[in-house]
Amino acid sequence: METGDLAERVIAGERRALARAITLVESARADHREAAAALVSEVAKAGREALRIGLSGTPGVGKSTFIEAFGLFLVERGLKVAVLAVDPSSARSGGSILGDKTRMEQLSRHPMAFIRPSPSQTQLGGVARRSREAVALCEAAGFDVVLVETVGVGQSETTVAGMVDLFLLLLAPAGGDELQGVKRGIMEIADILLINKADGPLKDVARRTCADYAGALRLLRKRPQDPEGFPKALMVSAVEGAGLEEAWAEMEALAGWRREHGLWDRTRAEQARHWFEEEVRHGLLRRLTDDKALSARMGELGEEVAGGRRSPAEAAEEILRRLGG
Repeated sequence: METGDLAERVIAGERRALARAITLVESARADHREAAAALVSEVAKAGREALRIGLSGTPGVGKSTFIEAFGLFLVERGLKVAVLAVDPSSARSGGSILGDKTRMEQLSRHPMAFIRPSPSQTQLGGVARRSREAVALCEAAGFDVVLVETVGVGQSETTVAGMVDLFLLLLAPAGGDELQGVKRGIMEIADILLINKADGPLKDVARRTCADYAGALRLLRKRPQDPEGFPKALMVSAVEGAGLEEAWAEMEALAGWRREHGLWDRTRAEQARHWFEEEVRHGLLRRLTDDKALSARMGELGEEVAGGRRSPAEAAEEILRRLGG
C-alpha cells in the first residue's frame, strides 16, 4: 500500500490501516523508516489533536483494571480512546499490557477503543520515537484521548512525560513507608496522583494516603504550568468506578487552563524541538553502528581509552571528525 493511500485510510479512521501504520513506524528497516517519516508527515496535515495522557503506577496498583474502567468511562461519553504502551527502560517485550489486552476484554472489544502493546525493543531512542509516532497516528485517526502507559520504571516516566499533555501517577493505599518509596522526581512530573483501590476495607486507608500525598505535593516547588491547586491527589476505585468522573473533570480543567494560558501550545512546541534533537542524536548513533569501519575504530579507541593510552575527549574527537567526513 502506498504511503499516501495508507495516510488517507488512517485519517478516515480505518482501524486496520491504523494498525498497519503503527507496524510500519515500529519497523527498524531503513526503507520502512523513510516511509514511516513520510507517513507521519502526511497524516499531520489533518491537523487533529487528542488529549495525550501519560499513566504510570507502582506494581500491584491495579493499572490494567484502572485503564479499562477509565477507558470505558470515556467511551460511554462518546469519546474515542486509544491505549498505547511504552517501555523505554529495557528490552523486555511490551510488559504487562500484553497480558492486559486479554484482561481488558470489554475495552478491547469496544468499537470506540483501540489498544496497542509496545513491541520488544533494544534501543532506547527507537522505542521513544516509535511510541511518539504511534501517538501522532492515533491523533490523526480521530481518537479524542490517547492513553500512554509506561511499563518500565524510572526513565520510562520522564520519557513518556515528554510526549504527553498530562501525566497521571496511580498509587495504592499504603502507609508512610510507601510515600517515602515514591521517587521525588516522579512526583515532580505528575500532574495528578490517583489513589486507586479506594473501596471496601481500604477506603479509609486510601483517604489517609490521599491526605499524605496532598501534603507532600504542597511541599514541592510550584510549577509555572499549573493553576492554583495543582498538582493534586484524588481517590478513585477502578472496581467500583468511584472517583472517575471527578478525576476526568480535573484533567479537563487542567488541560483547559493550559490551553487558555498558551502553555499547551508552548509545551507541545518544546516537546517537538526535544524530539527533533533526539532524532539527530539517534541518527548519529545509527551511523556509528551501520558504518563497520567506524564501528571497528570505536572498539579500538575504546580499548585505548580503557588502557590509559588515550583520553576519552581525544578519542571522542577523532570519531566526531570522522563523522564529519
